[in-house]
Amino acid sequence: MVCLRCKMVVKDELTKLGLRHTVVELGQADIEGVISAEQHDKLKAALLKSGLELMDDKKSVLIQKIKSVIIELVHYSEEPLTINFSDYLSQKLHHDYTYLANLFSEVQGVTIEKFFIAHKIERVKELLVYDELTLTGIANLMHYSSVAHLSTQFKKVTGLTPTYFKKLGERRRSLEDV
Repeated sequence: MVCLRCKMVVKDELTKLGLRHTVVELGQADIEGVISAEQHDKLKAALLKSGLELMDDKKSVLIQKIKSVIIELVHYSEEPLTINFSDYLSQKLHHDYTYLANLFSEVQGVTIEKFFIAHKIERVKELLVYDELTLTGIANLMHYSSVAHLSTQFKKVTGLTPTYFKKLGERRRSLEDV
């Protein structure tokens, strides 16, 4: 689960099936008691209808938790990390970072770092489109050490400079107004 709407869908489906839950967080739902095979199948089908997937194996769950931590950090948190990212992830998920990194790369075909950077750049794109912050403001919000660092990473991922990306969006909007 990567958004608040997803959490609401899961809570609703659990309630419909009469399953009491203690926690419904991004990527995790803790349910009280035992789930029958029929309830499990109904929950799985209901979640699929909403575009969500029920994961049962521990590795898939851990991969989803890694993604959820990254998405939550990039899209929903404005507080800078006080420790390095690998330590943060290890502490949050109670696993050695090397294990997490190897598992993620093996299953996803991309490193945790590249996944993290890709999400940061997607968030930067959103902020550029909203046009409420300067590039300096975006760099600060996204915890880049400088505008130059943000620009370099943005160009490496997208092939465009942030300024050019913003101009493309402005040009597209002006054409839509015509």
